[in-house]
Amino acid sequence: MTGIRTAIARPTITADPAANGKKVRSLMRKAAAGRARLVQFPEGMLSGYAKAQIADWADVDWRLVRAELEEIMALAGELGVWVVLGSAHPLTPPNRPHNSLYVISDTGALVDRYDKRYCSHTEITHFYSPGFEPVVFDVDGYRFGTLICIEVNFPQLFAQYERLGVECLLLSTYGADDSFETKAAAHAAINCYWVAVSVPALPDEPTPAGLITPAGLYTTQAAGPAELTFATIDRQDPALSTALRHARPWRATAAKGDLYRAHAVTDPRSTNRTAL
Repeated sequence: MTGIRTAIARPTITADPAANGKKVRSLMRKAAAGRARLVQFPEGMLSGYAKAQIADWADVDWRLVRAELEEIMALAGELGVWVVLGSAHPLTPPNRPHNSLYVISDTGALVDRYDKRYCSHTEITHFYSPGFEPVVFDVDGYRFGTLICIEVNFPQLFAQYERLGVECLLLSTYGADDSFETKAAAHAAINCYWVAVSVPALPDEPTPAGLITPAGLYTTQAAGPAELTFATIDRQDPALSTALRHARPWRATAAKGDLYRAHAVTDPRSTNRTAL
């Protein structure tokens, strides 16, 4: 098999970090049994998400969140699987937590953490402290990047990851509006990389969990009661040759602008835009 096999989670999230941690570990085992090298979870998976499960950070047992995280890290090492896990990350009081994605390696090490940069009005006003840096990491020769929820509305973040050489953007969210899927697919097609969407199982959730190809099409989706879907990211896939070998490098060259400046003309009929 060429490429890298991933698992994308669509679980239920509760206000109990112990229950959430147990669910994470259960799905990690299923992902490993399905030969996945990486498993991605939604926004707020471990701690619970503000507004939905959390009304006040004082209600959160942070020691329990950390204990569950340490168990998840240990299991990642045992299973040899990478984990991208949504959770609030506590800061020193009185600072509010970050809204984060923990990046856990297949050796059980916490190798990085993405902190949501573009928080919603309610998030930034009442619940979270913002982050400011992109996060990229490599697994089996494939480069991944991370974004969270409302950041789907900011094309410059997706373009930044394209410049950083990302081949799959892991987009984790708690909930999505009716246009979320359209926007995620557009970013995949414009930047010519895969976009993996992890979203919890909610009663009226319009966006499916799954993997969108560099052509802007879902290659797999979690349907019905499924809590996990598997997908392979393969840069050798002949169906994606145009997007990966031609469109992406051409667009990168075009974006720099030198190609067009080299063909600039000096012509009064060009400078006079009211000329007939």
